Amino acid sequence: MARLLIVDDERNIRSNLAAFFQSIGHDAQAAENGRAARAMIEAAPFDLVLTDFRMAEMNGLELLARIKQRHPESLVILMTAYATVENAVGAMKAGAFDYVTKPFSLEQIQHVVERALQLQGLRAENRALRNAIDEAPLLESASSVMVRLMETARQAAASEATVLLSGESGTGKNVLARQIHRWSPRREHAFVVVNCTTLSEELLESELFGHVRGAFTGAIKDKPGRLEAADGGTVFLDEIADLSAPLQTKFLRFVQEQSFERVGGDRTIRVDGRILAASNRDLRSEVAARRFREDLFYRLNVITLPVPPLRERREDILPLAQWMLAAASVRNRRAPMQLAPEAATALKSYDWPGNVRELRNALERAAVLCRSDVIRPDDLPDSVFREVAAAGPAGTAPAASLEQVERAHLMRVLDQSATLDEAAATLGINVTTLWRKRKRYGID
Repeated sequence: MARLLIVDDERNIRSNLAAFFQSIGHDAQAAENGRAARAMIEAAPFDLVLTDFRMAEMNGLELLARIKQRHPESLVILMTAYATVENAVGAMKAGAFDYVTKPFSLEQIQHVVERALQLQGLRAENRALRNAIDEAPLLESASSVMVRLMETARQAAASEATVLLSGESGTGKNVLARQIHRWSPRREHAFVVVNCTTLSEELLESELFGHVRGAFTGAIKDKPGRLEAADGGTVFLDEIADLSAPLQTKFLRFVQEQSFERVGGDRTIRVDGRILAASNRDLRSEVAARRFREDLFYRLNVITLPVPPLRERREDILPLAQWMLAAASVRNRRAPMQLAPEAATALKSYDWPGNVRELRNALERAAVLCRSDVIRPDDLPDSVFREVAAAGPAGTAPAASLEQVERAHLMRVLDQSATLDEAAATLGINVTTLWRKRKRYGID
């Protein structure tokens, strides 16, 4: 049931429309002119207002402007017996949902109103999803380490300094990078993300720097690169350690000079872009192993922000889990869900080698598969409560290095998965990263 307001200075029209919409289940009220309607919308918002265009004291466009100022989410449909293209265009530019010409049948106006209300419902659902997902409190923390990190990040954001984000996969480095951009003076310009793990060397070079027509097979026209798109804004290179040696050399020049040439081209392009980079590998170790250029490392390592793994800020696990569960409930059209005490204990005790990403996946799975509104331990992935149970009482598990924990977890998930894609999805990483980790740990 929607709340409707019918505004028309002709009594028969407004009363008949109000009675019709009431008969099909809506809360429909009527106003005899624009001033009366304004008083009613001041008192409480309406989902939709159906108003005549020509009225003596306040015409439909004036009422539309007042409604949009007071209740931007309310939809307005204008009615008129004097239709002109100019009036229709003016109404739509002013924010009307639609413009209908009198006379019309009740079926016609019902169709227009139902279409408007359907759109309004979709918008409300999208807002709920955005509030649940995009405005995530992923960076809010009770951890003193995270609080200090965020203070430093906010200071760094106000500058033009290059920022290097370090930390394990799934800790939220990309979320922090986006927040730094939002805090920065460049926030009105583009935030451009380049994931260095997802493309081959040739494609990544073209993605970064662009190419000219004929530069390679399939290059049928000039194509600007992602760096050009970041002009005036911020470019974020995720997993920069995966850049090949030739691309490291070419990117070093961009960091130094803010200039480059497109693949196959000779025209120098200059771009004013702020650089953020992230890596889940220790770049100092990569430099020592001669897999990463030392000069590029020092160019990037102006301000380093180490994002801690989830197991080092356990006080954040339950607040994050509760928010993620609420978001997953909205996404999957479930009633609000909560964690049983035993499930909450399992979440707090688990080490989360996949970090925030793994926690999100675990809660998404639970929200989909749980048969009630309470998440219990057996609704969580096997790896969570099985490992906690195997460890025994708190504090009795033997100490293990991070690599040992990660290798053991990878082997468990791989054993339980039918394909690499399934294992990667469970771990919250892509298949390329999983393949690299298998190679690193010697897992067949």
